[in-house]
Amino acid sequence: MTFLSRHRIILPVVSLAVLLAATFYMQPRAMSYFGLNLLFNLAVPIALATIAQMMIIMVNDIDLSLGAFVSLAACVTATFLNDTPMIGLLILLALILSYAVLGALIHALELPAIVVTLGMSFVWSGLALFILSSPGGASPGWLRTLMTVKPPFAPMAVVAAVIIAGVTHLLIIRSGLGTVLRGVGGNARSVERAGWPVIRLKALAYGLAGLFGVLAGMALVGLTTSADANIALRYTLLSIAGVILGGGEFTGGKVSPVGAVIGALTLTLAASFLSFMRLSPDWQIGAQGAILILVLTARLIFSRKGAEA
Repeated sequence: MTFLSRHRIILPVVSLAVLLAATFYMQPRAMSYFGLNLLFNLAVPIALATIAQMMIIMVNDIDLSLGAFVSLAACVTATFLNDTPMIGLLILLALILSYAVLGALIHALELPAIVVTLGMSFVWSGLALFILSSPGGASPGWLRTLMTVKPPFAPMAVVAAVIIAGVTHLLIIRSGLGTVLRGVGGNARSVERAGWPVIRLKALAYGLAGLFGVLAGMALVGLTTSADANIALRYTLLSIAGVILGGGEFTGGKVSPVGAVIGALTLTLAASFLSFMRLSPDWQIGAQGAILILVLTARLIFSRKGAEA
């Protein structure tokens, strides 16, 4: 294993550890079960959204509609899934299928994914507003119970993040299908010459993104107990940042599911850390961006040193 492949996971881990240490230094009371639960309260939906974005980046595309899609899934969860579970489940399944069809169309018609998904963001937002024109709805009881369960040794957010990282690592890195999907991002023509239908693989990657996007919306409602059409719009940029922060790259099918989850945890923790610093909310987004740039600069420096070695 080369230094370059090793540092893909080392840097995200170090970034999270440094930020966690700084948080504990500034707020020692956070070094407890309850404190960690508060720090990583919204980590699960962000981690799921980051994995969804990773599925798209894995095949050399970028999804600019993910935040709106997660918001739509949240609105469906807080209304149809709560009031009429069967209809709600069918709608969520249709949303996942629509994502798979979108991926197939983008490949078949050779459309720029960044433009198509930007257009779809308005479609998802319009549907979300149609379902829930003002904040409201309610979380299904079973979902609220699941998201607020208290495991014995670590908060639910941490346990869920470990499970998400483990499952997606097995699916994308360890399985044969995951290897082929990453191959689409690395060299789609070679995959096609090997006999694999690239259009179906693209549809599968987008379908997986839709699945994790729906799960992100459900998890968000389970934590907030309600929804609105704009509840997750910032997840689009957060998910892209989480993937890149976790060692992923925009081209070549180079992604790290474990790193992506760690990236999502780091971004979640950064928001809590900045709150502890009593930084104005107007400056917090900029500060999060500065943290991201700092980590990516460190990654670039290590990448060049690894290449020289």
